[in-house]
Order: sequence, then C-alpha cells, then structure tokens
Amino acid sequence: MEKTLPPIPVKRYFTIGEVGELCGVKPHVLRYWEQEFTQLRPMKRRGNRRYYQHHEVLMIRRIRDLLYDQGFTISGARNKLQELVQTERDRRRAGEVPLEGMEAIEIDQEEFDAAVQDGIEPPPEGAEAPGRAIDLSQLLYLRRELNEIRELLGTSH
Repeated sequence: MEKTLPPIPVKRYFTIGEVGELCGVKPHVLRYWEQEFTQLRPMKRRGNRRYYQHHEVLMIRRIRDLLYDQGFTISGARNKLQELVQTERDRRRAGEVPLEGMEAIEIDQEEFDAAVQDGIEPPPEGAEAPGRAIDLSQLLYLRRELNEIRELLGTSH
C-alpha cells in the first residue's frame, strides 16, 4: 500500500477535502480519526467546516502510516502516536533540535497572530514560493529558537 503522497503546499489552512487528497484518505475517515485521536483538533468555522493546519496534516500522515503501512490497530496507533509526541517533547526539552520533524511543532493561535502581525506570512494561495518552500511553522520555530539564543547571550554578559 506504499503510495507516494503529494507535497504539502505552503498554506495557512486546509479543507477536509484537501487534507484527504494530501493524505490519501477519504473525508469520512478523517472525521472518524478525529474521534479516535485526541491530538487531531481542526478548527471549525461557519457551518462546522473543518480547517486543518500544517502540523495536523503531518499528524494525519503519521496516523495513516501507522494504520495502513505498519499495520497498527486504532488503539495501537493511538498509543504509538502518544509515545512519539512524548519523545519529541522530551527531545526538545533536552535541547535537541529535531532535524526532519521541525515543521511538526504546534503553533498556538496567539503566536500565529503575532507572527502575522510582524509580517511573517506564507505566500497567498496558489503563489509559488521562491526556492525551497518554508512553512510558517518552520519560521516560527526558528524565531522561537533565535529568541531563546538571544536571551541566553544577553544573560551571559
């Protein structure tokens, strides 16, 4: 069942149909997974329309891999996902920077709004990003890391 999934475009929000195409699952499966995996909490707007963020698309791909490719049960995938999330948290607390999972960090709405106010915003839908596309969550992650470094340097003098 190894299927190559399309790259995730640089966008702020994704509809359930877009996420279904990006992750190779049907929308009704995504709605079911929301009930089974507490980590999946898409924003809901008018008419209960779901809008997923980049980190949720990555999580859905991870869930899909656990269930479809690695053969986990829902319960087993839920436990494995909690274990993976905890391992990532522990690594970040220990000062390790996850190289490939950097874009998987969760951004809260306040931090997102502050970044947009500061001018950090992904290109508009359909626009080509110059060179290598960088997701907003990657920029926010780097910003957070640089601020921590600045604080450390400021206290050492």
